[in-house]
Amino acid sequence: MADQRVAARYAKSLLDLAQEQGTLPAIKQDMDLLASVMAGSRDLRLLLRNPIVKHDKKLAILTAIFGGKVSDTLMRFFQILTSKNREAALEHIGDEFLAQYNAQQGVQVAEVTSATALSAEARAEVERLVRQQTGLTQVSLTEKVDPSLIGGFVLRVGDQQIDDSVRGGLRRLRTSLADKTFIPG
Repeated sequence: MADQRVAARYAKSLLDLAQEQGTLPAIKQDMDLLASVMAGSRDLRLLLRNPIVKHDKKLAILTAIFGGKVSDTLMRFFQILTSKNREAALEHIGDEFLAQYNAQQGVQVAEVTSATALSAEARAEVERLVRQQTGLTQVSLTEKVDPSLIGGFVLRVGDQQIDDSVRGGLRRLRTSLADKTFIPG
């Protein structure tokens, strides 16, 4: 929880700095890369949390991974984090930055899981539903396929979930039947 708060503060600072310098698109791209690398590398996350590994070694590893791939601003940001002993928060900073960026830009992030890949019409309908629910005009929709849903979809928007899948309907039916007491004839 403390790392989340620290990550939110550092992400906000980086967002403000990028706006001030007019480098927001480049920093956003860098943070997409950071979030992707952090999500995909358990070893890196564990290393950054490890108190035994010295800060200069962590900075050297970050430099080896991201050097030449990200802006100088982000490399200096890594130096600040390591000098302040905040490397562990880096795991969450990428996601926090992207969440704050999307909120600032008026972009609603949503995730739809369906039994089969969505058609263009179905995707447009889901985006329309998200815009209607949130009032935001821009929607960033992530699609996943899960054949176990049998049919329909599960839509996640922020902390809300709409389960309109066949599997969800069957689960609700089973629950409602289990809740009713059956008294034979």
